[in-house]
Amino acid sequence: MPVKTFRGKLAHDSQDTIRLGTNNGLTGYQITLFDMMPVAPGAQSNESVVKVFKRSQSTIDGTIDFDDNALLAAGFLAENGDARFHVNPTVVFDNEIFNQDIYITYFDVDGANGEVNYYLELKQVKLDLNEATVATLKDMRGSN
Repeated sequence: MPVKTFRGKLAHDSQDTIRLGTNNGLTGYQITLFDMMPVAPGAQSNESVVKVFKRSQSTIDGTIDFDDNALLAAGFLAENGDARFHVNPTVVFDNEIFNQDIYITYFDVDGANGEVNYYLELKQVKLDLNEATVATLKDMRGSN
């Protein structure tokens, strides 16, 4: 199956929606790559936390909780603009298959309120009716 790519730029304390839902839910997706990069490398300090969720988030924060069943991926990127210190992003993602919209959030723990770029690759997976039903219920309920 083909790979779909998404990229964007997020401001501090914001959320993007990636529209994936279909009428029949027979197309599933799995994260194959999740990466991030500062908008202006070396220009300012930041400690970026970018997360991918199965459901829209009412609160955006810098806490990464792997016990959260709605969390599909999380990444951390640190950069000190003055010293030109840059830490390669640490990214962790789940191999879970989902078939509904997903949501990407960004929070700057450093408080610099900067921006961050994200890049996401999703592998399309053909689902049968039973798999589609299970994926949809898991997305709605937030259970594993």
